[in-house]
Amino acid sequence: MSETILKISVDELCENIEIDHDLVIEVVEYGIAEPIEGQSLAEWKFDPTSVHWLKKAIRLNKQLEIDWIAVAMVIDLLKQREALEYKNQNLQRQLARFWESET
Repeated sequence: MSETILKISVDELCENIEIDHDLVIEVVEYGIAEPIEGQSLAEWKFDPTSVHWLKKAIRLNKQLEIDWIAVAMVIDLLKQREALEYKNQNLQRQLARFWESET
């Protein structure tokens, strides 16, 4: 079974979020968003997760007026936190199943 992945072009991304291509290049350079496809800017495609983090990054930059290096660090920490929460939820489900099977 093949998995369908939604891909968003740079032009669609820029139009949707109302940013310019230079900003896309900058956030990619800082690792805030990563294209899932393409070698050049015109060919880049992004997944919805990258768009989600890009929107958060732009909000942090504009609302808190922090530079892109700091934004990249904050986004990295938020991604780590999200991954840990997901792992914790899975472990809690496994533990609950274990306790149910023991009773």
